[in-house]
Amino acid sequence: MQRETHAQSANPPTPTTKILAIGTLNPGVDPAAARAILPIEVRETVKLYLDGKIDQWYSLQGRPGVAFILNVTDAAAAHAMLEKLPLGQAHLMSFELTPLAPLNPLR
Repeated sequence: MQRETHAQSANPPTPTTKILAIGTLNPGVDPAAARAILPIEVRETVKLYLDGKIDQWYSLQGRPGVAFILNVTDAAAAHAMLEKLPLGQAHLMSFELTPLAPLNPLR
């Protein structure tokens, strides 16, 4: 009986509301090759921002790379979107994706 009560009071999983995407150059990538693509990368990234797909964007402190807060709830969709960017298409940058959710006490 105790087990049943506990199961009923357990909180359902918190839904993903955003995705944190941290992008870094792949190991062995020539930084000059990445810099050559950057003007196109910036334009395409701005388009995602203007389309509401990127909520916030940051540079990483102390190392090359970016951090985006994405208005996407599915990691597979986020991955597909980021792989379409020029640095992704050239296999020069990879993203680590972390689903984000509201704080449990605030949901």
